[in-house]
This record gives sequence, C-alpha cells and structure tokens, in this order.
Amino acid sequence: METLQINKDAWNSSTFQAWINRFGTPEAAAHKLKSDPVKGVGRLYQHIGASDDKQAIINLLGSNGMKAVALAILGHQVTVVDFSIENQAYATELAREAGVEIKYLLSDVLQMPQEELRSSYDTVLMENGILHYFQNMEPLFAVVSKLLSVGGRLILQDFHPVSTKLISSKGTTANIRKHKVTGDYFDTALVEKEVAYSKYLQANSSNEESSKVLLRQWTLGEIVTAIASQGLCIKVLDEQPNLSSDVFDKGIPKTFTIIAEKI
Repeated sequence: METLQINKDAWNSSTFQAWINRFGTPEAAAHKLKSDPVKGVGRLYQHIGASDDKQAIINLLGSNGMKAVALAILGHQVTVVDFSIENQAYATELAREAGVEIKYLLSDVLQMPQEELRSSYDTVLMENGILHYFQNMEPLFAVVSKLLSVGGRLILQDFHPVSTKLISSKGTTANIRKHKVTGDYFDTALVEKEVAYSKYLQANSSNEESSKVLLRQWTLGEIVTAIASQGLCIKVLDEQPNLSSDVFDKGIPKTFTIIAEKI
C-alpha cells in the first residue's frame, strides 16, 4: 500500500504541466490528433483493426488520453482507467477540444467499480510502461479477463525486459550506441526511478521526492505466464528492435507486443 501511495503521489505532481511541455495545450494536441488520428494510435493501430470496425475499448493506465482520444476520433467507444487526477484533467480537455467523448475512470485498476467488470469490452489496451507498477501481475490480468467479452483481446505493448532489466546504453561512437550488461535479469527487488514524465519538466519545477516511483521489473517469461494463467490465450508475441533509428540499439529488443484472446 505504501508503494502504491508513493507512485500515486508522483503521478499527481506537476503532471498536467509536463504534458503541456510535451504535447502542447490540449487544444493544440487535439488539433494535431484530428489531422492524423492513425498516427496518434501509432504501431498499435495494426492490431486494433480497420477504422470501420468500431469497438468498445478500455485503456488501462491510459495516462494523458492521447491514445484514447485518437481512437475516439476514429470512431471507437473508449474508456480510460488511471489513478492520476492530473492525467484525467489533461485527457478530459483533450477530448473536449477534439470534439469526441471518452469515459475516464479515476481509479486504481485493481479497485475498479464492480459494474465495470462486466465482460463487455472488445479490447483491453495497455501500452508502454504499465506492468512495472504492479507487484503481482495475476490480479491485474484477472481484471483484464473480467473486462473482456469472450473472444475479446488484450493488446499489450511494453518495454522489453532485456532493455529495462539487463542492458544499459550510454553515449555513441561512430553512430553506434555503447551497450553493457549491467543488470540482473532475474532480480525481483523494487527499484526506484524517476517518474516517466519528469524529463518534460524543468529541473526546479517539481518536488524531487514526489518525482520518484517504485517499480517491479518483470521478465518476459513472468509476463507471459501471468497472462496465460487467467484464461487468456496468447496469439502473438512480437519482439521489436528500436524502430526510431536505423543504427542505434541495433540487434537489441526494445519493445514487445502481446495479443491474447479471452477463451
């Protein structure tokens, strides 16, 4: 409970300003999303389905609503669950400026209202920096299973454990990043990190203590096993390199995508 409160405090400190620094005002960000919502969804779009295939989608830990609003612009019915009131504020304004509706539940994912756990969603979406906030993944994927209708899918994209747990990358030489194996892939201890959005804030604009989060970094095997333990059949496990560069991080998995179906 103490870990949850530390992480919750961090995500409610200067978060709104961080998103303005990163994406611009909600009005400016909405204008950009409306011009190209498919780009706003990013690589996940290929897994969501064609734009005329309207779905009920729930985005767990959906943060600032950028993905949710892009999906709503494309015509999907989207719900976001997140415990940050500042994330909620940015996402709500973003949706209003984009002229779409999203439902935003201000809640810990593991303490969602029971009426939401009604097996009515076509897709549960989770992406980039989600799993490490949970000290036990089985309750999380039990919630995912309860949210999905039979045949519904979990679409999970996250950072690859090889990059987050094992390898550190520093500097460049002749356009090649230097890599070292500095971590313990099987370490189960909580690690203290800067909250993800802190890089978008000036050094003196946030409280140093409240910008720290405690994370549990999982192995890929632990993730796959936790998903499969909750009646979710894994259809795809796709490991991806760093797609933002042709030369940096070559040959090292940076992200992964799992598609799992409720059976």
